[in-house]
Amino acid sequence: IIYDVACQWSVNFHDRVDQSYHLSLPQSIKILPAIGKFHLSAHKLPCFARYSLNFITGAGHIDGEILETLWAPFN
Repeated sequence: IIYDVACQWSVNFHDRVDQSYHLSLPQSIKILPAIGKFHLSAHKLPCFARYSLNFITGAGHIDGEILETLWAPFN
């Protein structure tokens, strides 16, 4: 999941899903948090290696910011 602050929400993500009455995840699913390339540059250095799309197998060459570029005409 690509999110601007994935380094923060991913810390307690599984605990929050487990405590929710409305959410559930299959045991076999693996959530990989990532930060889009535009926002990653504003994070602390340790975030880069852990959340960069450059190092996630299968991510390809993506910036992770497509939704925000589509929002511009609506502003």
